[in-house]
Amino acid sequence: MDVRYRISLILIAWGLLLGATTPPPPGLSDEQRRRLSAGEIVVLDTLPPGASKDARGATGMAVVRATTEQVWRVLTDYRGHVRYYPRVTAVEVLEADERHALVRYEVGIGPLSFAFHMNKYPDPIRRRIEWQLAEGRSNSFFRENSGYWQVDEARDGTLVTYAIAVRTTLPSFATSGTERQSVFDTITSLRKVVATETGTPAR
Repeated sequence: MDVRYRISLILIAWGLLLGATTPPPPGLSDEQRRRLSAGEIVVLDTLPPGASKDARGATGMAVVRATTEQVWRVLTDYRGHVRYYPRVTAVEVLEADERHALVRYEVGIGPLSFAFHMNKYPDPIRRRIEWQLAEGRSNSFFRENSGYWQVDEARDGTLVTYAIAVRTTLPSFATSGTERQSVFDTITSLRKVVATETGTPAR
């Protein structure tokens, strides 16, 4: 068999494998695509894969004026998450390698503060980071906290997708709507951090 033909088959198989393991982005309407192109942040009532039926959350998408490598570098700088995650006041990386990190977050809400632990699973080939609560660790009032960042090339920079699913001990009405706002605020702050590091204007 011709070597070039074999290589083509391997590349096709690899592409199919990635397509099978990477959930497609949420379907967007023409209006939502227009808003993305115009530099807006689009937030959808879509939960990440694996979220429980009782979880609340959202998925946000936006174009960041930077390369995928630049955005990826900011997202995998776990200690730097304090710069753009709302209410996060401290971050401690307890374990870390190329494919996994155990991260302790401290969050402040008014005069109160609490901590929780997340298992992070970065995939540098797919440019994707998935996470979930670390079992067996103290997670305050969280019963569920999962999601992902997806980083893809776009015509005007990098398309970032950020999805979260959250379930707490609090009644649902106490947190209703906060997840969507959190997604919007996080992406807005991420843009500013990337712009500062790359010297490019944030949208």
